[in-house]
Amino acid sequence: MGQRTPLYDLHLALGAKMVDFGGWDMPLHYGSQVEEHHQVRRDCGVFDVSHMAVIDVSGAQAKAWLQHLLANDVERLHSSGRALYSTMLNEHGGIVDDMIVYRLDDGYRLVVNASTRNQDLAWMQAHLDGFEVLINGRSELAMLAIQGPQARHKISELVTQSRGNLIQLLKPFEGQPDGDWFIARTGYTGEDGLEIILPADQAPGFFNDLVGAGISPIGLGARDTLRVEAGMNLYGQDIHQDVSPLASNMAWSIAWEPAARQFVGRAALEAERAGGVQHKLVGLVLEERGVLRAHQVVRIANVGEGEITSGSFSPTLSKSIALARVPTATADRAEVEIRGKWYPVRVVKPTFVRHGKTLI
Repeated sequence: MGQRTPLYDLHLALGAKMVDFGGWDMPLHYGSQVEEHHQVRRDCGVFDVSHMAVIDVSGAQAKAWLQHLLANDVERLHSSGRALYSTMLNEHGGIVDDMIVYRLDDGYRLVVNASTRNQDLAWMQAHLDGFEVLINGRSELAMLAIQGPQARHKISELVTQSRGNLIQLLKPFEGQPDGDWFIARTGYTGEDGLEIILPADQAPGFFNDLVGAGISPIGLGARDTLRVEAGMNLYGQDIHQDVSPLASNMAWSIAWEPAARQFVGRAALEAERAGGVQHKLVGLVLEERGVLRAHQVVRIANVGEGEITSGSFSPTLSKSIALARVPTATADRAEVEIRGKWYPVRVVKPTFVRHGKTLI
């Protein structure tokens, strides 16, 4: 038996197929993964993401410490509520974790991956280096993601007036508190929507309200196909401690300026950039029948080989798609080995669908 979120019993009551995910018992789907995928693309759905870890950072040197710890620069967060995406690197430039960082009135809020919460906290503690910082893992909180083109409209009608007004005012990549709730306009599906952090004892009631209002519960299966279509990395699969952001389509998340900011892993990234980045993360589209899966070999004529990191059938495109790490010289065509046979694939930018629009 794995760890359980406050919504575990509700998932069972709704007929969810439960699976292990990073040591947590989580819903894979509630009947049809494909229907759940389309529901989010076309309308909206609610995900239980309470397995994610919320970590609040405060203290006189909180900003300086995060500037040392993260590849992106929290100095870019010019006002309370603004958010940025960042990696946390090891000394070799490998990715310890990726996360969203929010600026609060009295510090910062980090939302990190479920499977890495313990290693993240240990890494943070090991790199305090005398900084005057308080790290507070908020295990008493739960988190729901409501995603889709109708998400903000529908949620605004179900919450208090002040929360509804806040939802309408939020800009993309912004989060603000309302009482003991924290509402952010962020997500992991390539659609507009919200992520709401709230006390764990309030989560079942709110989840019930959402489902009762016709907002479908969505499992991990659709969450994965949605994020692959959106070209979003999954920690432990597309990114990990042995690859850098430069080889993961994440160079945009590195703040190189100011040059004097010596964040953990900077020297290794600078050496990699100076020597020429050897690999990149791309999208693949299989034009023939078949299924692209993680770890399948990618062959590029006269260039070399790579490997699929994430692959699935895309319900939106009705094609098999994948993210793959390949040599930097890879152009627009490649081949993938599927059950001993080689199939041609098209190489594209690793974002297939965004805000309901096909980009390939």
